[in-house]
Amino acid sequence: MKFLRSFLPSALLLGANVVSAASSWSFDDAVVSVTSKKAGSTAFKDKLFDHVPLSQDVKVGVDDSLKIILTAKEDSTPKRPHQAFLLLQDPDTGLETTFAFSMKESGKGKVDFTQKDIPVQLLTSKSPLRATLLLGSFGVSKPFGSHVFNLDVSVDANTPLPSYEKPLRYGKLPEINHIFKADPKSGPLIISLFFTGAVLATVPVLLGVWSYLGANLSHLGAATSSAPISHTLFFGSIVSMEGIFFLYYYKWSLFTMLPVAGVVGLVAFLSGSKALGEVQGRRLAGQR
Repeated sequence: MKFLRSFLPSALLLGANVVSAASSWSFDDAVVSVTSKKAGSTAFKDKLFDHVPLSQDVKVGVDDSLKIILTAKEDSTPKRPHQAFLLLQDPDTGLETTFAFSMKESGKGKVDFTQKDIPVQLLTSKSPLRATLLLGSFGVSKPFGSHVFNLDVSVDANTPLPSYEKPLRYGKLPEINHIFKADPKSGPLIISLFFTGAVLATVPVLLGVWSYLGANLSHLGAATSSAPISHTLFFGSIVSMEGIFFLYYYKWSLFTMLPVAGVVGLVAFLSGSKALGEVQGRRLAGQR
């Protein structure tokens, strides 16, 4: 009695393992055929097995079409799998491509393709392509994957293979040494001296115009005594602005010059308003 009690769980566990091991996908009634479009007849036809590949290679020419029909089964019951593919792989490079089966609810499926449907990378293979049949679906059933035959692709020697662009691969690239454009420099010295002389030559003309318009330096004392800070800042801001323009031409960049010019311009605006107000006050008083 004790022996039966100890043996029963082990027997049930063993039976469950056997059922689980037997639950898997497979196929039946599989036939591979190659049809020649020029001859209009079947050039090759053979039956596929789920446990051993074909002994001879399946040859596909330029004008040939390969077709596979089968019946997918789950636990020996015809059924439609969720995924059904024919995988072609280059044994030398490992490159591969897949062709999907069109499946029915009864488990019957079909796939057909021509040499034009095979990627050019596989057409250049020196060895026959390895054809693997893949079946699988949701659930606990073990998927099926097995080598069923070798595909020998015969290309036309007189027709060049189509070209393809090498795919973009992300990875480490060679170091790039940037050569930046040199910083801009001032113009030739001779040109700078010419324009400097042209500006200085206008100073006597400016003084002559001031004298003609009635400029009187005798009012300088009255102006500085009445508003010394305004006149000093206004005159100093004008001289500073000229110095800023010189530094910008000689050394400074635009982003260095603009903040300084903004501050000096604000000082010139505020002090100039006070200085001109003082001059206008003396003019209204009849002192000018």
